[in-house]
Amino acid sequence: MTPEEQIRAHAQLVIDRISQLDEPHTPFGYNRESVKWLDGFIERARSTENSSSDGIEKLVQVLGSYLGECVIHAYGGTWKEQEGQWGVFFDDSNAVFPINKVRKQFQNGGEDSILSFLEVIGEVFKKP
Repeated sequence: MTPEEQIRAHAQLVIDRISQLDEPHTPFGYNRESVKWLDGFIERARSTENSSSDGIEKLVQVLGSYLGECVIHAYGGTWKEQEGQWGVFFDDSNAVFPINKVRKQFQNGGEDSILSFLEVIGEVFKKP
């Protein structure tokens, strides 16, 4: 499996697992409402988990993959690796790094909200 296929598989895993929960009241998918729910999930997880644990880093990778797929579905772009970091690239000089953003929210809380991240991207990188 290529890294891009693994990223997409992680994103689908998030959708499959969260769709099984009773909490989200709207269908969970690649949309703003789902990212909003996930933003709250991260905040709840931060209060119960040690943010430096291996388990959190695995969760960061999976949730970051999902967030990146949300960016691609909403605004375009493609996954590419740059200096060991995977990001969504809109062109050769414009990219966002959703995995890093999820990690930052786990570390810093709401000041690094993934929902705000998604909304700012919409203002800067509009899908053609």
